[in-house]
Amino acid sequence: MLKKVDLSVKFCGVTFPNPFMLSSSPVSNSAEMIARAFDAGWGGVAYKTLVTDRIPITHPSPRMHGCNYDGKRLVGLQNVEQTTDRGLKPNLRDIAYLKKHYPKHIVMASIMGFSNREWADLAKAATDAGSDMLELNFSCPHMAVEGSGAKVGQANDLVRKFTETARNVTKLPLVAKLTPNVTDMNEPAMAAKAGGADGISAINTVAGLSEVNLDNFIPQPDVFGKGSISGYSGPAIKPIGLRFIAQLAKNKELGLPLSGIGGIETWVDALEYILLGATTVQVTTGVIHYGYGIVGEMIEGLSDYMAQRKIARVADLVGKAVKNVHETSDFNVRRQGIARYDLDRCVGCGQCYTVCRDAGGSALDWNAKKRRPALTEAKCLSCMVCSFVCPVERLITFKEMPKTWKRRKTVTLG
Repeated sequence: MLKKVDLSVKFCGVTFPNPFMLSSSPVSNSAEMIARAFDAGWGGVAYKTLVTDRIPITHPSPRMHGCNYDGKRLVGLQNVEQTTDRGLKPNLRDIAYLKKHYPKHIVMASIMGFSNREWADLAKAATDAGSDMLELNFSCPHMAVEGSGAKVGQANDLVRKFTETARNVTKLPLVAKLTPNVTDMNEPAMAAKAGGADGISAINTVAGLSEVNLDNFIPQPDVFGKGSISGYSGPAIKPIGLRFIAQLAKNKELGLPLSGIGGIETWVDALEYILLGATTVQVTTGVIHYGYGIVGEMIEGLSDYMAQRKIARVADLVGKAVKNVHETSDFNVRRQGIARYDLDRCVGCGQCYTVCRDAGGSALDWNAKKRRPALTEAKCLSCMVCSFVCPVERLITFKEMPKTWKRRKTVTLG
């Protein structure tokens, strides 16, 4: 086993001590907060989005709503929070402070203008404050003003235009943060590249409605009697984030480094993004749920994983799974299988029997006396829904069948 692994990564030419970043959000709102995060072990930050002082920012109240499901708290987070409300000058001073006291940690300033001139002014101001990189926020779902936030990310010409504007006033690496509220993220990503972007970060929150109050019929969060379609984040959106990162990574024409965002709470979540092409990963809702200290477990878990497999550098893991992402038309459907049951470990709950009858191939009979399922192999669809509901880990697994095996395809009544 390796005694030491190298967690450092180079993203857009900038070296991070590790791939773990705070995303531009409530968890990166000030130097005081970010300093504590750096002390805890985070390698970098996307500083909460800067705007000019032309339009004062006042957040709705309340600004967030936690979504719980089946006894698990905060599987998702609905929020209507805006950009920073602290003013431009205090934030620029905080960026300068962080770079003075934490020179080895990376500060990527997120910016968002409401006009072409504002994009230029913000890019220059964040550069002069000492930022290492700039993240261009083309993705905030709460901006009601045309030509801002996700409304930019949904208009490829504006993505290119505002990227070019920032590129003309700074030599810092530019990372375009894109919205998932599009059909194909490769299109705005290519527009960002054409405008001079050095990297892509994705995803921002998914536009959604997480819950409706059944007493007053107001979607949450309830802002004095009004709800709104707004940004949804947390573990529930990780599959969407992984999808977009994989699609961007497979686009050879794009060829830009990626920063992965969406539903990351553990080192496993982070590693999945890395394997699908992300060089760095960004976290918000996981910190809101557990605090900055989760980075310690991420660092330890990823380090142990690498040491056990004798992988010296985390950079060697970036994109390792991309080649295994295919179109469904590429599947070899000549190879088939069935569910396999380890009945010695069965607890007799009967959930497999219920779901197989109601959502599968009706391939199970039930021995009520022994409280055990009996599989008719020719009926099994290999959908594996029985394994999803079984309370015993890996009691039900997949088994490939010989090429000569045939599945019964017809269901008749009577």
